[in-house]
Amino acid sequence: MSKRVLVVEDHEENRRILRYLLASGGFEMIEAVTGEEGVAAAETQQPDLILMDIQLPGLDGYEATRRIKGNPALRHIPIIVVTSYALSGDDAKAFAAGCDAYVTKPFVPRELLARVREFLA
Repeated sequence: MSKRVLVVEDHEENRRILRYLLASGGFEMIEAVTGEEGVAAAETQQPDLILMDIQLPGLDGYEATRRIKGNPALRHIPIIVVTSYALSGDDAKAFAAGCDAYVTKPFVPRELLARVREFLA
């Protein structure tokens, strides 16, 4: 059975790229467009890993991460933030919210896939 990765990303083009990348690595992708959908999908789908954008409509990725990590049934799920936020201190905010890794866009596909595999090994 393949590992399932929840991608919380509001831009269709970014989801398309991640869909292709994860499929090439043998992973199943679950998609959410908003932070609220991401939290709900984490609760109902119980993915093995989450790729979380920060800049999302409504509930941002920081708060979605806090809610997921605040749920005892979900806190074990690794969350990799994948974001274009690359200003000084943004990574610290993401780690403070509970993420396990921080990757900036544009990302190198092979490097992101290696990070995913590292957490799912």
